Amino acid sequence: MAQRTSSDLLAKGRKAFQRCNDYEKENRQTALDDVKFSRLSQQWPSDIVKQRELEKRPVLTINKLKAFIRQVVNDSRQNKPQIKVHPVDSQADPKTADVINGLIRNIEYSSNADVAYDTGIEQSVSGGFGYWRIGMDYAYEDTFDMDICIQRVSNQFSVYGDPDSTSADSSDWDVAFVVDRMSKTEFKAKYKGKKNHDGKPITTEFNEAAPVDFDSDSWAALNNTWVNDDGVMIAEWWSREEEEEEIVKLSNGHVYCAEELFEDEAAEAEDEAAEKYEDAGTDDAMQAIRIGLRSGMLQIVDRRMRTVKKVKQVIMTGVDVLEVNEWPGRYIPIVPVYGDEIILEGKRYFRSLIHDAKDAQRMYNYWQSTATELVALAPRVPWIGRKGTFDSDASRWATANSQSHAYLEYDTEVPIRQALDSGPAAGALQQALTTSDAMKEIMGIYDASLGARSNETSGKAIMARQREGDVSTFHFIDNLARAIRHTGRILIDLIPKVYTGERIVRVIGEDKTEKNVPVNQEYPAQDEDGNPQVDEMGNAVMALHDLTVGKYDLTVTTGPSFTTRREEAASQMTELVRAFPQAAPVVADIMARNFDWPGADEIAKRFEAMNPAKQNQIPPQVQQQLEELTQAVQKLTGENENLKQGHEVKMMDAETRRFTAENNAKIKQADTGIKLMDLSSRP
Repeated sequence: MAQRTSSDLLAKGRKAFQRCNDYEKENRQTALDDVKFSRLSQQWPSDIVKQRELEKRPVLTINKLKAFIRQVVNDSRQNKPQIKVHPVDSQADPKTADVINGLIRNIEYSSNADVAYDTGIEQSVSGGFGYWRIGMDYAYEDTFDMDICIQRVSNQFSVYGDPDSTSADSSDWDVAFVVDRMSKTEFKAKYKGKKNHDGKPITTEFNEAAPVDFDSDSWAALNNTWVNDDGVMIAEWWSREEEEEEIVKLSNGHVYCAEELFEDEAAEAEDEAAEKYEDAGTDDAMQAIRIGLRSGMLQIVDRRMRTVKKVKQVIMTGVDVLEVNEWPGRYIPIVPVYGDEIILEGKRYFRSLIHDAKDAQRMYNYWQSTATELVALAPRVPWIGRKGTFDSDASRWATANSQSHAYLEYDTEVPIRQALDSGPAAGALQQALTTSDAMKEIMGIYDASLGARSNETSGKAIMARQREGDVSTFHFIDNLARAIRHTGRILIDLIPKVYTGERIVRVIGEDKTEKNVPVNQEYPAQDEDGNPQVDEMGNAVMALHDLTVGKYDLTVTTGPSFTTRREEAASQMTELVRAFPQAAPVVADIMARNFDWPGADEIAKRFEAMNPAKQNQIPPQVQQQLEELTQAVQKLTGENENLKQGHEVKMMDAETRRFTAENNAKIKQADTGIKLMDLSSRP
């Protein structure tokens, strides 16, 4: 792609940054005020603080807003949204989707994504918006394989978003800036003698070794935006543009970019690749496709134009373009998590949880300070009496307000106990309580949600009261889930473009179990126990998780973490066993796995060996041997039946002959008897 000159990019980038800065100025100033007010406890106007300090009056800051912020943030930490990937088209594979799920968990684990998520939600609750970003880096120092990482943005004011964005999750961002300010000394040391995007010395015109000159006209014209006494601002300018490209569908069913497929190659390289393709195959799949088209083995069956998103990163100062990098994904890899969003007359406003409670907090500080001042100024004379009343026991009366005495004496008149004048102070304290309740009503978080005891006695009533606070602030948690869903969308878009070659990646299961899985290559499949799988013919079953093909979508579920769900499961199963003791032998091994004891897995294995439901389960190896033995027994049984049938036939023949002989003898005997009777009857 033809590169723009630095002057063109510089002019366009400075104009885009100024537009973003002007659009976000109000939101950024409001967020800065809210963060200082709630997190740094800067809740009194500076002029009033100076006046009260000169008058020796109390200036108390009793910050109650931090507790409300922690309530929402810690609730989100306990119910972390989780990304779940699903296959979409016919080329996607459910098992490959499970591998992608495990790979995303590994990306989150390796890059401490939970810190990025927690920082983002904390910034949105206290300031109205927060960010994290997705980056890439080499997996190891001595490898060319890239890994994806999720990075936290510790300074929420370093990011400027797209003024034209209307999407709730920033998926339609076409421009963004990430700025960082570097001291002039550090900038001079880092960029002295370096060249910019055009190959010219940075901030100098002719002398490559010359130091950076901040007094030059080019720097002086920046009006303190890009350079000031604090240092030089360096910006990452992210931009996304639409481009049209032609795609073709081949007879093998695959779709390719025409520009990549038909790029010109040297004749010698084509001949060499052709020999490799025809003889032993080639590792260059695209070259093989080209040769297949030239040889007629493949044909183009359809072609059309499509619109694609191209993302570019430009690193720049106010006077130089330092780098220009192409980003492989189709989304700008910066994810905002918003607070309370209001759209009015086409402009978006972002507000924090505590924004509307600031006046109530100011009133609370004022009335607490006033009550303290009134009590401090109240007279501290506990006893009064006529002159001479305390002369009889002056030392005891003088220390009656600080020491316990067995008795106190007086002469002529009983001293009168003076009550503390707390009337005005009580009114101030009542006003402070009223403003404290006003803060809870504004934010919708009441005492039960903050852990305070109330008049509810049943667990259901307490949970219902706590749920009221969760519902009133749920939009912050839901905005976090939207941001994490967009993060998953960016990861699904990047994974096929980053994990392209044959490699072994670590995947992490929902229960935090880890395993290494080969991707983009065939490998012997294994069952759940880690044993190789074989087909009916005894051949090894091969598995393939190709991350570069197929389309996948995702959902985000919000709920307790796996550890919390495991603890709840163990508790519920314990209650089940108490209610139904007969179930204990059947569920004991599952219960043991859900406990957090040392050695719980070993206990679960022993319970599993004793489980009646497992007694009839035969290991696969033994099952195969039993099947072979059963077939042999059936064969022998069949042969025995044949032998038995032959023996029975012979027995029947012998019995028939014996029976025939006996019948013949009886017939012969009967004939002889008849003949004798005939002879005896003759005269």
